[in-house]
Amino acid sequence: YWINWVVTVGSEFTASGILMQRWFPDSSVWMWSAIFAALLFICNAFSVKLFAETEFWFSSVKIVTIILFIILGGAAMFGLISLNGTADAPMLSNFTDHGGLFPNGFLAVFIAMISVSFAFSGTELIGVTAGESANPQKDIPRSIRNVAWRTVIFFIGAVFILSGLISWKDAGVIESPFVAVFAEIGIPYAADIINFVILTALLSVANSGLYASTRMMWSLANENMISSRFKKVTSKGIPLNALMISMAVSCLSLVSSIVAPGTVYVVMVAIAGFAGVVVWMSIALSQLLFRKRFLKKGGNVKDLTFRTPLYPLMPIAALLLCSASCIGLAFDPNQRIALFCGVPCIILCYLIYHFKRSVTKAKKISQEEYQADHIL
Repeated sequence: YWINWVVTVGSEFTASGILMQRWFPDSSVWMWSAIFAALLFICNAFSVKLFAETEFWFSSVKIVTIILFIILGGAAMFGLISLNGTADAPMLSNFTDHGGLFPNGFLAVFIAMISVSFAFSGTELIGVTAGESANPQKDIPRSIRNVAWRTVIFFIGAVFILSGLISWKDAGVIESPFVAVFAEIGIPYAADIINFVILTALLSVANSGLYASTRMMWSLANENMISSRFKKVTSKGIPLNALMISMAVSCLSLVSSIVAPGTVYVVMVAIAGFAGVVVWMSIALSQLLFRKRFLKKGGNVKDLTFRTPLYPLMPIAALLLCSASCIGLAFDPNQRIALFCGVPCIILCYLIYHFKRSVTKAKKISQEEYQADHIL
């Protein structure tokens, strides 16, 4: 999971630098990447509040743009706004023509799921932030519900409009479907507007990724899985050592994306995408087992602050669908490396975990025996 986020952060810095070249074509990608990395490091190093404020404004730009896109795109799709000066509206024809919803078969859906899931990674940060919430019993359930309906509106709604206005045959050969839609509607400077929105979106992901990877290192240090140096925090509650290492490795992945894009970087991205789905699977499995053990120990479901809807169907469905997306990787030669690299990486992590756990347990037993001998 930590690898997932540090690779993501490095990728977002690289992409942000490339986007800036639209307005400053003679500038260096490295320069902009370094500037954005420094700014986000400062935001995360001072206080959690500054991180949250930064993330709020980044997200606000995305939300406003997507809402406008859904409203204007929906109006154009059903003929309320003319496209390119004509009254023709596609209505729902793109969902029925060109081979229908699944022109290449349903297997293509599972093959694409890892890439799609990678775009949704970050929703699990709700659990990561629980430890820094003033009132987790109230804030976390509310955040979970908000993520659910916002996903339906902003993600599914936007994709529905995109699919309705642009056929799948054209979507892969144009620069940006959002730019194409805004340009078709007649919005001036559409490309520049979307370029700015995508830039804020990339920085938002990098900001969240830096926060997540830092807290993950801090958590591992608290569990004695890595050096205790990484669980030290500043007076503001920031694990600065973990933040510096996460940023440093993110910058290394940034370098690999340019120096070795076809070798090292491909392997890192493959592991990162696979890790994101595996994390979701572990969350679903944890929820499934937690409820069973909670009831076995005499707990009452009504005492739970947040109860998973449609339990146990929801976590089981999550497990099956995530498993199907992982299996789909085997059918795509370009993404198969995720399995070859991801599975051994997970096995190695578990072996290290159980080894360190057994060593810690043995030390604890030895200390208890030593203390017992001295008492006797």
